[in-house]
Amino acid sequence: MWLFLLLFVGAPLIELYFLIQVGSVIGALPTIALSVLTAIIGGALVRMQGLQVLLRVRQAMDRGEAPALELMDGAVLLVTGFLLLLPGFITDIAGFLLLIPPLRRMLVLRYVHIEAIGPRSEGGPPGGGHLPRYTAPNFRHES
Repeated sequence: MWLFLLLFVGAPLIELYFLIQVGSVIGALPTIALSVLTAIIGGALVRMQGLQVLLRVRQAMDRGEAPALELMDGAVLLVTGFLLLLPGFITDIAGFLLLIPPLRRMLVLRYVHIEAIGPRSEGGPPGGGHLPRYTAPNFRHES
């Protein structure tokens, strides 16, 4: 409860405070222009990295692997794009930090547990061997 209150009330107030402080130093129009510029640059960078993630997802699927890390990377990029589109300097800083791929990967690996599919050295599925992999169903009807 307190986390949501802090997130939805405290964060915009902090952003507003910094926008007012920057606006009082450089002026209102340059502050607005800077906020729009960071949104444009951030949006372009998120789009570029999103296309790279999409390419890695496709490559993983072509190899028959589950693209779990790549999909989580894409989800973090979605949040990053949202942060960069919000007006404010704190969210822009957080968004630009999340655009750094090693930081983003570290965040994904730290908070998300993804188990690899494949042979196991100990334990493993009954009967040994590989865990089952997903294969697409064949919808072709042959007459």
